[in-house]
Amino acid sequence: MQGRIALFVSLTLLLGMWVGCTSSTKDEQIQKDIQTKAAADPETKDSDVAVESKEGKVKLSGKVKTPAAQKKFEQIAQEEPGTAGVEDQTSIESEVTEAAQAPPSPPPPVEKPKPQPIVVPAGTALIVRVGQALGSKTSQTGQTFLATLAQPVTVGGRTVIPAGATVTGTVVNAKAKGKFKGEGELSLVLTSITVKGKTYSIRTGTLDSSVKGKGKRTAATTGGGAAGGALIGGLAGGGKGAGIGALVGAGAGLVGGAMTGNKQIEIPAESALTFQLSQPLTLPPPSKVI
Repeated sequence: MQGRIALFVSLTLLLGMWVGCTSSTKDEQIQKDIQTKAAADPETKDSDVAVESKEGKVKLSGKVKTPAAQKKFEQIAQEEPGTAGVEDQTSIESEVTEAAQAPPSPPPPVEKPKPQPIVVPAGTALIVRVGQALGSKTSQTGQTFLATLAQPVTVGGRTVIPAGATVTGTVVNAKAKGKFKGEGELSLVLTSITVKGKTYSIRTGTLDSSVKGKGKRTAATTGGGAAGGALIGGLAGGGKGAGIGALVGAGAGLVGGAMTGNKQIEIPAESALTFQLSQPLTLPPPSKVI
């Protein structure tokens, strides 16, 4: 009985060895046949591909010249008798070369900061020359007048509104002085300015001047801070172009000259007046302004 068992075990071992040898021989034959056929095929003969077979499962690795050669090599392996499957790990040589030679991708472009609008702050002085005579007797409340900017406006050292820009203003109040009583009054304000063909609404402090009482020489100071301004010369009695002077300091407001006798408040044409912005003025970025 023991002899039979020993014989069975021996036969089993011999059979396993024979099957292993047979399988190994079969894999070797598959590898050899695939390589031989690939070397004979014009499409794959120049390919540097290693063939490995294990229990009929074929693995291809290495480089081929073209996509067509890659496809053909895989086809040869799949059609080989005894092949149980094909794992294609080959790479195309041209793609590898191109990837190696390709220059590095350029860095993404740096986005330039967008130009920011210009803000002319409140309190900025606007020195203008009136284009017509104005007066407590000759002007009407609500009347519009034109002027031109006498000096450029700068922000951060850059001119943002050039001299000569057209400015529009309004007579807020005009009241003639009475012969025996009542005071002459004249109040002005700027409402818009044109820069490079575009008109912008603006708000400034009011320039006020008044004259009282027969035979008295008086002066009235009104406004204050950014809400005030200065009348620069050229009041009643001055000739054309007489309005050149200096700015009144911040907070002083407008000093209006009042004449004696029955004279009214008069501002000759081309007189220079200084207004102050009471609200900021926003203009387009620098490249679009001047």
